Amino acid sequence: MFKRNFAKLNQAMGFQRSSNRQKVQPGVSDLSSNERAPNSCHPVINGSAVSDDANYSSWMMRAAVREVAKYFPTAIISGRSRDKVKGFVQLNNIYYAGSHGMDIMAPPRPVRSSDGKYHTVSLDRKGNEAVFQPAQKFLPSIQKILKELEEAIMKIQGARVENNRFCVSVHFRQVRDEDYGILEEKVKSILKHYPDFRLGWGKKVMEIRPSIEWDKGNALEYLLDTLGLGNCTDVLPVYIGDDRTDEDAFKVIQKRGQGYPIVVASSPKDTKASYSLHDPSEVLTFLLRLARWRKASSSSRSLSQIWGVGS
Repeated sequence: MFKRNFAKLNQAMGFQRSSNRQKVQPGVSDLSSNERAPNSCHPVINGSAVSDDANYSSWMMRAAVREVAKYFPTAIISGRSRDKVKGFVQLNNIYYAGSHGMDIMAPPRPVRSSDGKYHTVSLDRKGNEAVFQPAQKFLPSIQKILKELEEAIMKIQGARVENNRFCVSVHFRQVRDEDYGILEEKVKSILKHYPDFRLGWGKKVMEIRPSIEWDKGNALEYLLDTLGLGNCTDVLPVYIGDDRTDEDAFKVIQKRGQGYPIVVASSPKDTKASYSLHDPSEVLTFLLRLARWRKASSSSRSLSQIWGVGS
């Protein structure tokens, strides 16, 4: 039954396979009032997509996310600080996870971890949401690293350091090719004095994070657990991402054996995602189709969603 309903959702959303990976084709078919959501299918959408700030400041993308969140619990998972992401999106009906999932605002539900490594969760001032920060003890060292980096790279044209609270980003998109080696050497030299931190790479950015077993994939699992959906067999997580750090979330969905890991890429790339969207405009179309599909559904059972933004 579930496999049949899964196929129905594929058809309704216009999903098709490509030669190198599955691909989302938003324009393949239009949803009509006769199309119905599968009765036993609870799609959960988690995404970390569209990392360009401008996409979120646009009223069209914000409106699409707001519409989707009416029907599904929705979360945004980003490499940037939670406060910055919330400032970009400016929506109150979604959950936010910043610093690659190391700063999560989620429902105050009891959480259950298979390995018992979830940390203590504290309620916010209103008592309505829970704050989960597994890297809290690293904050003093992060502030020291931030100060040292700012002093070390201030003379490298185009280099920029960004404080994302529980991680530090060194942007080099505007750095000249001949200066990149110098920048990387300076960053690595500073990190030699901080063995509890590791260096990673994203899209034209170096990411300095605490060396703890926590990433966007863990954040996805945590959100599913706090929403009471972690062990549900009729939940379809949908995660939309465009960054290397989103691969961890794609792996989580693959391990579950059901769901939609969707990469946003304009050309073929090595990825754990099973589907793809070409660019932010296709992400927008996909979200609008999803909301329209749920609105047209006559199913009396609730559908769930988490989706996020990554950078």
